[in-house]
Amino acid sequence: MSQHTDSAENANALAQLTAKPQHLLLGMTFVMSMVFAVWQALLNNFVIERAAFTGAEIGMLQSLREVPGFLAFTAVFVLLFIKEQAFALLSLAILCVGVAITGFFPSVIGLYITTVIMSIGFHYYETINQSLTLQWLDKKDTAAFMGKALAWRSAAALTGYGSIWLIMTWLKLDYVWMYAIIGGLGAIMVLSMVVLFPNFRQAAPQTKKLILRKRYWLYYLLTFFSGARRQIFVVFAGFMMVEKFGYTVSEITALFLINYVINLAFAPAIGRFIGRIGERKALTVEYVGLALVFTSYAFVENAQFAAALYVIDHLLFAMAIAMKTYFQKIADQQDIASTMSVSFTINHIAAVVIPALLGLLWLSSPTAVFLIGTVFAICSLLLALNVPEQPTVGNETNWPKTTIES
Repeated sequence: MSQHTDSAENANALAQLTAKPQHLLLGMTFVMSMVFAVWQALLNNFVIERAAFTGAEIGMLQSLREVPGFLAFTAVFVLLFIKEQAFALLSLAILCVGVAITGFFPSVIGLYITTVIMSIGFHYYETINQSLTLQWLDKKDTAAFMGKALAWRSAAALTGYGSIWLIMTWLKLDYVWMYAIIGGLGAIMVLSMVVLFPNFRQAAPQTKKLILRKRYWLYYLLTFFSGARRQIFVVFAGFMMVEKFGYTVSEITALFLINYVINLAFAPAIGRFIGRIGERKALTVEYVGLALVFTSYAFVENAQFAAALYVIDHLLFAMAIAMKTYFQKIADQQDIASTMSVSFTINHIAAVVIPALLGLLWLSSPTAVFLIGTVFAICSLLLALNVPEQPTVGNETNWPKTTIES
């Protein structure tokens, strides 16, 4: 009798867990973050140790990684044949496979190919995940949920970094096993979500064509500069730690651990904070902070101070929640999927070009690379000042005002 009761309680608990779309969003977030965190944490050491990368090769690899992001607009056409929820899970599975096979191809061409496979899954997943989040959540709850999702990302990354310590430091296994194990585990978790979660309904039928609306122009520009600025952080901040300051795999992993512990502790509060102060003030804080951080990167000579800048930089990016909630408040429901596809492409226009070009500049002047990041942050700050205190449909910008039809 007791076993029957326990089984019934477990079944009820599982049914409650899988009944809410928010739980699926958090589950997918966990898998993506765990698998991608391991790929990212090992990348700089792996490419330098096994494929003799310089700044030129790492810049090219990162540019190739962003090509699928540039092509994210094609997601809206894929939605003609597959529902968003299924598309998100399929993309997540592709990401896991790409990471799982990375260690088997330790050459320049091999790394380019496996990175593109991983990136196809990553960028399609991120596009659809953002669309589903904005559709499934009430506007008043979105900032707080995104803060919670960031905390889940951090917990997942910590799990990934713990696995690096277990597999590479304690068990003394090679990169190839680390990539294969974490990618395979992620794929198994995706399959479990396919089986356990029902197909959730969407709030409104989504437009199955590309749209560009004049009244979203400020969101498009904020997205463009966000992509340009983020590439400098993602590509060159970590690379500087290894090349300039000689950080090992263990030290890089420790730095990432610190990042994610801080995000785990503060991200939910940041989400609630943005909900209270509004998007304009939150974006202003982010961009002022990033301008100072990038300027400091340009001239830093102390390894510990560089690490502190890296942590602050990572924490400030949590404020980017405000850009997504700003769009949710000004958008028509049926525009969300299409606009997320278009905005990912806009985000990656600069991202495709910047890593390769700045990779060449890096060879002669790393300082100039980071000062360009400062310029991008200042441009974002000027744009943020045009975000209204209370953005709504019909009140998308302080100036000029646009009509709802545009």
